[in-house]
Amino acid sequence: MDAQESPQEVALITGGSGYVGFRLACALSQKGVQVILFDISGPTQTLPEGVRFVCGDIRYLSDVEKAFQDVAVTCVFHIASHGMSGREQLERRRIEEVNVKGTDNVLQACRHWGVPRLVYTSTYNVVFGGQAIQNGDESLPYLPSHLHPDHYSRTKTIAEKKVLEANGTALEGNGGVLRTCALRSAGIYGPGERRHLPRVVSYLERGLFKFVFGDPRSLVEFVHVDNLVQAHILASEALKADRGYVASGQPYFISDGKPVNNFEFFRPLVEGLGYKFPSTRLPLSLIYSLAFLMEMVHFVLGRLYNFQPFLTRTEVYKSGVTHYFSLDKARRELGYEAQPFSLEEVVEWFRARGHGRQPQSPASSSFVRDALLAVLLITAALLWLPRSAVLSV
Repeated sequence: MDAQESPQEVALITGGSGYVGFRLACALSQKGVQVILFDISGPTQTLPEGVRFVCGDIRYLSDVEKAFQDVAVTCVFHIASHGMSGREQLERRRIEEVNVKGTDNVLQACRHWGVPRLVYTSTYNVVFGGQAIQNGDESLPYLPSHLHPDHYSRTKTIAEKKVLEANGTALEGNGGVLRTCALRSAGIYGPGERRHLPRVVSYLERGLFKFVFGDPRSLVEFVHVDNLVQAHILASEALKADRGYVASGQPYFISDGKPVNNFEFFRPLVEGLGYKFPSTRLPLSLIYSLAFLMEMVHFVLGRLYNFQPFLTRTEVYKSGVTHYFSLDKARRELGYEAQPFSLEEVVEWFRARGHGRQPQSPASSSFVRDALLAVLLITAALLWLPRSAVLSV
């Protein structure tokens, strides 16, 4: 969005208080775009000039409608979602309400208020469910609903379909049409990321990162937050008439374009914080069984104690099964070029906040942690199904 060409540009970001949403707001603000952040709670950082916050729950249409009042929104970035990782993945009802009903509400509001462009933040998971994919592209079919191992992936698939099917629908009042596209993001990282990296560091600090798993040759992808922000801005531009609406109705895979083994990706973080990288490697199917056990325990006891599962089945798939995708379409149609980043800035971010290797804990505490981990692994081993019955990779 170029403020000189389009001085009246107004962007609304759902999930705007989140990591990606707020970073996108800052980038748009620097371009002179007026930005509205819509989220259930306010951002923890100071709002940049030209950015305002509207509090609301995306599950309620009346709340969503509030964000569109008194301003002519020209582009919506629909980033809000629920259930991406950890115990959130097990909250089926809330996941359905946020990811599916929330998307319905956003689409209805866009049509009612005459918003011409909508960029949806999707995920690799709409086509991936544990099967190996090498250099896949946007021609891959959606994974059938019953094959998704988690509610997040299933509902994000439903939502992406709704967004892309809404492309070209009539807007109320102004005679225009709604143009939509979807960005299928890889795993997001960067300084200040709130979901995945703090959990990894938490496991390091608690002495739980004792092993890796899966084939060391397996490859996955990640995307730096600033590359993902760049892709969102490019996508919004590619929905305009002067770009021939090239992105209209289209999905795009977005990553750093550097397939890497999941655990090797995190090695600089582990060693940069002063911890020893694990040398023990366990079978993928064993860890899958452990994750299945943890999900079952959470299902039974979660209402009494909503603990954080060590891993979920989806996280095992995403960490240990090869799946990476071509950026050719994003490069060709959006002009996307991933910039180089590393985990060095992430290490510095954590160290600045007091994280990193501390003096050794008493031997008894270390023994207790190791004993508990051993019990979990032994229990999982007792439930270990034959590989062919658990998953095919």
